[in-house]
Amino acid sequence: MLYKYLSKANFFTYDGLQLAPHWIYRQHDLLGDAIVAWQGACDVRLSEMVDIEDVKANAPIYSSHMVHFIAEFFDLDLEKTVYRQRLLITTAKEYLEAHLAQQVVRSGDDLYLQRPQDGQRGKLSVSIATSSPTSTLIHTGFNVVSEGTPVPTVGLSDLGIEAESFAQTVLKRYTDEVADIWLARCKVRAVS
Repeated sequence: MLYKYLSKANFFTYDGLQLAPHWIYRQHDLLGDAIVAWQGACDVRLSEMVDIEDVKANAPIYSSHMVHFIAEFFDLDLEKTVYRQRLLITTAKEYLEAHLAQQVVRSGDDLYLQRPQDGQRGKLSVSIATSSPTSTLIHTGFNVVSEGTPVPTVGLSDLGIEAESFAQTVLKRYTDEVADIWLARCKVRAVS
């Protein structure tokens, strides 16, 4: 699996249009299963939302600064991609728990932590997995700042976590894990 962190020169807003087949290849020259990460705002209007539950709840997504991950897999098994999405969330959770003196709570594909400013529970992430005619796709975003969000959130900066280091480490660990899973299925003999 290919991966790339897009530098600060590439800060841009995630608006939902990036969750599209071949976007990674067209924009960043990574052909095949791949994941990219970058920093920027998140402003997904209801018309671009993939999560029907959020659309029905009239709950657009907004953050002034997030670390975004987009992954694309060239198979059409959406259930497998949801597992891959949960693996990405778990990889981030493990990173955070190794660096923080508090538990990170995973609920489905979301992460929650206590907010240092008030001790309340804040949502750290948003995530969705979907399919296209040629591939399956994941978007996951982690708040860097918590101000101005439509729900109580916590940001990486609130936790003393540097966003670029977080993104690069999660990218590497995630792609290593995906490669290791692929090798694990290649090294066993069939049973009858």
